[in-house]
Amino acid sequence: MITLIPFPRHPEQALRSLGWNWMLGEDTLPYLVQEAVVVQEAEANAYYEAANTLYDMLVEAGQYVIDNQLFKDLGIPENLIDLIKYSWEDDRHVHLYGRFDLAGGLNGDPIKFIEFNADTATCLPETAVVQWAHLKANGLEETRQFNTLYETLVGQFRYLREQNSDLTPSLLLSAMRDYPEDDTNVALLGEAAREAGFEVDFAFIDEVEFSPEEGIFMQESIHGHFVRFDFWFKLVPWEAIGWEESELTNLLTQIVRNRKAVVLNPAYTLLFQSKYILKVLWDLYPYHPLLLQTERYALPHKRSVSKVLFGREGANVAILEKGGEALEKVEGEYDNQPRIYQEYVEFPTDADGHSYQAGVFYAGEPCALGFRRGGRILDNTAQFVGHIVGE
Repeated sequence: MITLIPFPRHPEQALRSLGWNWMLGEDTLPYLVQEAVVVQEAEANAYYEAANTLYDMLVEAGQYVIDNQLFKDLGIPENLIDLIKYSWEDDRHVHLYGRFDLAGGLNGDPIKFIEFNADTATCLPETAVVQWAHLKANGLEETRQFNTLYETLVGQFRYLREQNSDLTPSLLLSAMRDYPEDDTNVALLGEAAREAGFEVDFAFIDEVEFSPEEGIFMQESIHGHFVRFDFWFKLVPWEAIGWEESELTNLLTQIVRNRKAVVLNPAYTLLFQSKYILKVLWDLYPYHPLLLQTERYALPHKRSVSKVLFGREGANVAILEKGGEALEKVEGEYDNQPRIYQEYVEFPTDADGHSYQAGVFYAGEPCALGFRRGGRILDNTAQFVGHIVGE
């Protein structure tokens, strides 16, 4: 059973006093739970070690996919393969950050790998700032968290500059319109980049201009001049670009190859984003203690979870009984995609029956923990729950 402690004071005032008003987006605070999960120090350390181990395993699995040309199995658009290979081989294309979703890890339950949000992971503001401000607002020691996400992102941006010293540290952040949660996520990345010495601006994806010879631009509003950026972060999934924007895919491949810009996260993160990588990991590391059996078919002798290769926020996920009968499922827009079937594992629960999934951010190293709370399938209605490291 999950141990929770109440946090009666909301962090909103603490965030305002820090000048982080941009964090108070309409999608950032309302679903924050007024409680925190109690995590023991040994449990926090175990989450850290698990994420480190899993990232190393994913790198091995990514190389295996490339060596064995398994892109079709992973559902990767063919027009992105060249850019994936190119960015994989060039160390200047740094994986800025991602988030591991993990089951277990509390009260003696083993940690199990659910999936890795490698390309467009969200929950950055809630994890980096809001849960920390929650401690501060309630008079608790701010260091009692596994949470150096913001500082580690600053370090990642500095490393990115060092690895790309031939380029100007100018960063354009982009997201799609009408997704306020995305706006606060890229705003946090912008704050971290500025602290690392980048000039930063924002434009919605439809406002960005691309040229294979010149690079990536936005038109500034005052004089109408076009401003070029050497780094571009897009909170837009790579697979969506590959499937729906073939011309843009071609342009970005040329821009990166011509050294006109670095795109974040790199295209190779799609290797980790595809749920089929879970099957590759199981084949490479069968019965590894962090892994769950994953196959192309519903597991005949145990419950399994059916997942589409590029679903998000629990869409089109189903829990299946032995042999394949659906016990519970979430509808969504991805039903035409291929599927993998992962061994089912129970999430930790609280006294009210809510399920808790741990999220561990990775930005060059594991750097923060947070929890999402909901039903047995965590969808876009899940709440964010902070944590406090106990004695």
